[in-house]
Amino acid sequence: MPDKRDYYEVLGVSKSASADEIKKAYRKLAMQWHPDKNQGDKAAEEKFKELGEAYDILSNPDKRAAYDRYGHQAFNGPGGGGGGGGFHDPMDLFREVFGGAFGGGGFEDMFGGGGRRKSGKQRGSDLRYDLELTLEEAAKGVEKELVIERYVACEKCNSSGSKSGSGTKKCHTCGGRGVVTRSAGIFVQQSECPTCHGTGELISDPCDACRGEGRVQKDTNIKLRIPGGVDSGTRLRSTGNGDAGLRGGPSGDLYVFLVIKRHDFFEREGDDLFCEVPISFATAALGGESKVPTLDGQASIKIPAGTQGGTVFRLKDKGMASLNSTRKGDLHVTVQVEVPTKLNSEQQDKLKAFAESIGEKNSPMQEGFFTKAKKFFDI
Repeated sequence: MPDKRDYYEVLGVSKSASADEIKKAYRKLAMQWHPDKNQGDKAAEEKFKELGEAYDILSNPDKRAAYDRYGHQAFNGPGGGGGGGGFHDPMDLFREVFGGAFGGGGFEDMFGGGGRRKSGKQRGSDLRYDLELTLEEAAKGVEKELVIERYVACEKCNSSGSKSGSGTKKCHTCGGRGVVTRSAGIFVQQSECPTCHGTGELISDPCDACRGEGRVQKDTNIKLRIPGGVDSGTRLRSTGNGDAGLRGGPSGDLYVFLVIKRHDFFEREGDDLFCEVPISFATAALGGESKVPTLDGQASIKIPAGTQGGTVFRLKDKGMASLNSTRKGDLHVTVQVEVPTKLNSEQQDKLKAFAESIGEKNSPMQEGFFTKAKKFFDI
């Protein structure tokens, strides 16, 4: 679907809907559009997939938060590939929601399916990686090479899990059905077969390298492009770079969570940066220029004569890049007037003479303060 509908619209719920309301809406619509109930109807099959994708996002607090902030773009990031490739299989979601309500896996019976088994090619697990960046890297974007220990396809058996490539046999425990049935009085319970894990098949000649799984663990180098403007807590998805699936199944996804290191000079608030710069007493009184650091190198600000400590100067577009935008934040520089700590006798005499020459009338902040505080001093 090139133009995806809003996930809340797909499920027919409001953006403030609770988790229970989202699940209830999904249960109702999934029952209506299940492929087994609409056999041969391609439109119903697409509708069922769309419902699964919407529920996968809105039922997960982290995914829902990302969607509320960035929309569909949240799942089409660097390495993401878009198109929903990283979403869970809609049939697996349906089983997860309905499985327990029909005797442990027997929900297909209500559509006439009866004991459907899983495909032997099962999807691999999603993986998480925490990556630390400098503020400069976060501002400008960077390409990182990650080393991930994960399951990859077994080259020796070409992911089949079998030495011959086709050495499978029917599971002796479930008879190939993928489920086992237990009776307890008038109740009958179905559950996944513990021997074949629901596939209905066993490998008759397991591969020596992967022991029949079709995958092996290996350190993998993965290149990831990180856009400018990211912040701590930003999550990037790299589709297909999670664990390889069982016996040739699709790979899971890699989710990279970013942490930005504390900077020596700058504090960050959104896309704006803040820093403090010391200036001399003479510069503050007489005016001049002061050098300030920026993420792009050194810059200068003009200091007007009589500048007070705590005055803030704004450098436009010298802040952080804005994620998914060409806009940039600003740099806010607060100047702090530095008072000399060591004066010789000659300097002290000159400073005293200077203070006497200007008197209190040339110190408006001090004069205003003492005028307001006079009643306290008279007590």
